[in-house]
Amino acid sequence: MLDTLLWWLASPLDYGFMRRALAASIALSLTAPVIGVLLTLRGLSLMGEALSHAILPGVAVSFLLAGFSLPLMMLGGLAAGLVTVAVAGGISTLSGLREDAAMASLFLVAMAAGVMVMSLSGSPLDLGHVLFGSILAVDTPTLMLVALAGSAVLVTVAIAFRALVVECLDPTFLTLQGRHAGWFHALFMGLVVSTLVVGFQTLGTLMAAGLMLLPAAAARYWSRRLEGMIAVAVGMALASSVIGLLGSYHLELPTGPCIILLAGMGYLASLLAGSRGGLLQRREPARLPADATLPRHRGRP
Repeated sequence: MLDTLLWWLASPLDYGFMRRALAASIALSLTAPVIGVLLTLRGLSLMGEALSHAILPGVAVSFLLAGFSLPLMMLGGLAAGLVTVAVAGGISTLSGLREDAAMASLFLVAMAAGVMVMSLSGSPLDLGHVLFGSILAVDTPTLMLVALAGSAVLVTVAIAFRALVVECLDPTFLTLQGRHAGWFHALFMGLVVSTLVVGFQTLGTLMAAGLMLLPAAAARYWSRRLEGMIAVAVGMALASSVIGLLGSYHLELPTGPCIILLAGMGYLASLLAGSRGGLLQRREPARLPADATLPRHRGRP
């Protein structure tokens, strides 16, 4: 039994492409859930999904102009995402419309424009690669780029962590401390876009937000502390990535969907059995401590 388990875990790593895919998935799992937790605390989870589609036009234009050059495609996606964030913020400021509502309107237009541009290349295979990713096709330069970009995101979060959390919970207080909350909001949205751009090579623009949002949403059912939520979210993302990657190899299934489906199963399990607001925990009757006594009504023996 143990030999079978060791073979199941180790045999895929005999191949270089599996080792690179594992390293890329681990790098993404260490980055995306941290941003996802902060995003869910702000009540902007759907904005992450919208931004994952909004980077498509930049990726498509870069591909059309320079072919399959990952650095240029990532720069194009980053530019498209930042422009979408800026336009959504401008619409929200000028019209009073909520920023997430403005983003929902823009990402549909952006995604349609991206698909239209990709279709001009005449290769539906390339469109599928951009939309759904190909983690097994990660080469060494791509892996280094993903690792460096992910590390840059984590270092930025670590440096500005306190300000990002305060801006999330009470932007007015941050302003009273002499720091403009709007700058930190812009910084955070830039980090969201950067994380999605890092993930599009492995999971594609359609599923890049999955590893960001699903573990973060599940973590809220296990902890009420920010540090605890981040730890749980990262742990669930790592488990989903590793098990999904190995399972897809042995079962001959697409890797990206396997990873996201496992993350979704983790969310459903947390919703059901989580110790902090899970459905089963809510249905349990309140139990008195062993040394507790029931109050006695006055006037009765």
